[in-house]
Amino acid sequence: MPYRKIDTWRSVDWFTIALYVIMIIMGWISICGASYEFDNTGLFSLDGRAGSQLMWAGMAVGLIFVILMLESDFYDIFAYVFYIGMILLLIATIFLAPDIKGSRSWLVLGPIRLQPAEFAKFATALAVAKLMSSYGFTLSNVRNFALTLGLILLPMLLIMMQKETGSALVYLAFFLVLYREGMSGYFLLTGVCAVVFFVTSMKFSDVLWGITPLGQFLVFLMVLLITPFLVQVLRRDGLVVKVILITVGTAFLIGYLVNFFIPVNFLWIAWGLMAALVIYLVYLSLRGWVLQYAMIALFAVGSVGFLYSVDYVFDEIMEPHQQIRIKVSLGLEDDPSGAGYNVNQSKIAIGSGGFSGKGFLNGTQTKLKYVPEQDTDFIFCTVGEEQGFVGAALVVILFGVFILRLITLAERQHGTFQRIYGYSVASIFFFHVAINIGMVTGLTPVIGIPLPFFSYGGSSLWGFTILLFIFLRMDAARNERL
Repeated sequence: MPYRKIDTWRSVDWFTIALYVIMIIMGWISICGASYEFDNTGLFSLDGRAGSQLMWAGMAVGLIFVILMLESDFYDIFAYVFYIGMILLLIATIFLAPDIKGSRSWLVLGPIRLQPAEFAKFATALAVAKLMSSYGFTLSNVRNFALTLGLILLPMLLIMMQKETGSALVYLAFFLVLYREGMSGYFLLTGVCAVVFFVTSMKFSDVLWGITPLGQFLVFLMVLLITPFLVQVLRRDGLVVKVILITVGTAFLIGYLVNFFIPVNFLWIAWGLMAALVIYLVYLSLRGWVLQYAMIALFAVGSVGFLYSVDYVFDEIMEPHQQIRIKVSLGLEDDPSGAGYNVNQSKIAIGSGGFSGKGFLNGTQTKLKYVPEQDTDFIFCTVGEEQGFVGAALVVILFGVFILRLITLAERQHGTFQRIYGYSVASIFFFHVAINIGMVTGLTPVIGIPLPFFSYGGSSLWGFTILLFIFLRMDAARNERL
C-alpha cells in the first residue's frame, strides 16, 4: 500500500504532550515537597530524590526523541519481540532480583535499580493490539479469546510471583479494552459482581438479621435480582422476568409474614428460590436450545460457588498483610498504628491542607515524615497538604482531561492495531489514577501502585513515557496511508 510522508513533529498531538509536560512539572514539585529536608543540599542535587527525578525526566526526553523518530510500523512489526523479551526479563527478575521490602521485582545494576514490571505494560499492550488486529480475529472465537487472555495473564502471573500484587492487578485494565473491541458485557458484569459479592459477604459476615446470616442473604438476594435483569437484556423475555420476580417476591413475602409468629431463616428461602431458578433456566435452555438461559443459570451457580469460596480465598490464599488491608478498608478492623497507619496519616495530611493548602514546602505532615512512601505511592497526599483542595482537584481534572484525550485519539485511528493500543494506554492510565487516588483517600485497599508522572521513580516515569509516546507516534502517522 502506498504511503505519503508525514512530518512527525507537525502531526504529533502537542496538546497531549503539553499535558504530559505539565504533569511532569507538577509531579517534580510534589516530589520536592515530599522529600525535602531542612538540611538538604538542594532541590537539584542528585543526592536527593528531587534531583534524581529531574535526571530521570531529562533522560526521558531522549527516550521521547528516539520513539518519535522511529517509523510507526516498527512497533507493529516488533510487537511480539518486545513481548517475548519482557516475558524473559520478568522470569529472570524472579531469580535475580534481591529481596527489597518483601518483593523481588527490582533489578539492581550498580547504582541503578529498574523494575521490569513497569516496562512490561507497553509490551503487553503492543502484543494484545498485534493479536487482535490480525486478519479475521474476533473475540467471539473461543480460541482467539483464550489467546488474548493468555497474553494478558502471563505477565500478570509472573509479576505476582515477584510478590508485586499491585503491579499485577494493573493488567485487569485490559478487560476494558476487550469490552471496547466486542467482548460481551457479561464478563465485565461478572467481574463487578465478584467484587460486590466479596465486599458484601466480608462486610456483613458476622452480622445476623434475626437468625439470618445477613452477608450471605444479601448476596443471594442480589443474584436473584440480577438474574431477571440478565434475562431481560439477553432474551427480552418479559414473561420469564415476571415469573421470576413474582415468585421471588411472593416467597419472601410469605416468609416475612411467617416471621411474625416463628423465626425464619431467610437464607433457606433464598436457597430454595435459587435452586428453583436454576432448574427453571436449565429447562428453558433445553426446551428451546437457547444458550443464553444456560449461561444465566451458570452465572447464578457460579455466584453461589464464589460466595462460599470467599472465606477460603481470604484465609488460605491471601497474605496476612493483604487480609489486614482489606479489613481496614472495609472498616472491619481499626489498626491506626499498623496496616491502617499509611491511610490514616495520608487522610490527615490531605485534610490539613484545607481549601488552598499550606504552601510549597510548608506541609507539616510530610516534612515530619508521618506518611510512609509519601513521595512514591502516597504522593497525592503531598498535593493535598501543600496545595489543598484546589490543587488536588486540579490534578484529578488534569488526569481526567488527559485520559479523555487519549480515548479521543484512539477513536480517530484508522487502523485496528493503533486503536487497540490507544485504548490499552488509556485504560492503564485510568486504572493507575483511580486506584492510587482511591487508596490514598481510603476508598480502595492499599495495593502499592504509583500515580503516573507524579510518584518518584525512574522505572515508573520511563514506563509511562514509553507507553504514551509510542501511541503518540502511531497517532502522528495515522494519515500516512493513502
